[in-house]
Amino acid sequence: MSILDRFSLAGQVALVTGGGRGLGFEMARALAEAGAHVIINGRTATTLEDAVRTIRAAGTAEAAAFDITDREAQRAAIADIDKVHGRLDILINNVGARDRRPLAEFDDDAIIELLRTDLAAAMTLSRDAAVLMKRRNHGRLIAVTSISGHVVMPGDCVYPAAKQGLTGLMRGMAVEFGPHGITSNAIAPGWFATETNAAMAANEELMPFVRQRIPVQRWGRADEIAGAALFLASDAASFVNGHVLTVDGGMTVRM
Repeated sequence: MSILDRFSLAGQVALVTGGGRGLGFEMARALAEAGAHVIINGRTATTLEDAVRTIRAAGTAEAAAFDITDREAQRAAIADIDKVHGRLDILINNVGARDRRPLAEFDDDAIIELLRTDLAAAMTLSRDAAVLMKRRNHGRLIAVTSISGHVVMPGDCVYPAAKQGLTGLMRGMAVEFGPHGITSNAIAPGWFATETNAAMAANEELMPFVRQRIPVQRWGRADEIAGAALFLASDAASFVNGHVLTVDGGMTVRM
């Protein structure tokens, strides 16, 4: 098998949460182009259908509209994947809520809600997905964390804590599921110009900071996350387990 062949995902089934737009969409499209059948999750059916139509120009895809914080919906989605496809090879936990506030401004419910979305949902979904992966002694669990799990800006506390927890989860799963042929890794994006960050990316007052802080001196394009996702999902990364792949233009290594 050539090295390029090892990037093929032909015959595999992938679930990408939050795949209707932004980084999730670009990762889903990359997996589909590599041959995987991609199941795109999100809460808004119309957004998902638009994404599916676009991806079908290069591969196969379907929509799975459900709220990942709803355990019954999670269980039903995994059961449906098992019934229809009989397998799940790749799970990318991409959904993440963002709330930039100091810890003192969070009430208890807001803390719990953010942790439920950014950490607990990935934990339970990964656990259920691993059941299907163990049957084939093969699988890829990929968590989308953030450089905010490693470096933190003032006034932003709960989100980095959740993302660092997600990193810990990924490493724990790497040890627990590795003997079953399942690798667990993470992608830590930096500053990407997505729909969510459109206002910040368009703010010219931020550009001096971007040029000073990010060695490549620009925001990342959403499609620049795709290669990292494809690598970790493929057999080219078969011996990569428990790793955080940072995709940030060098932001976290700049003094």
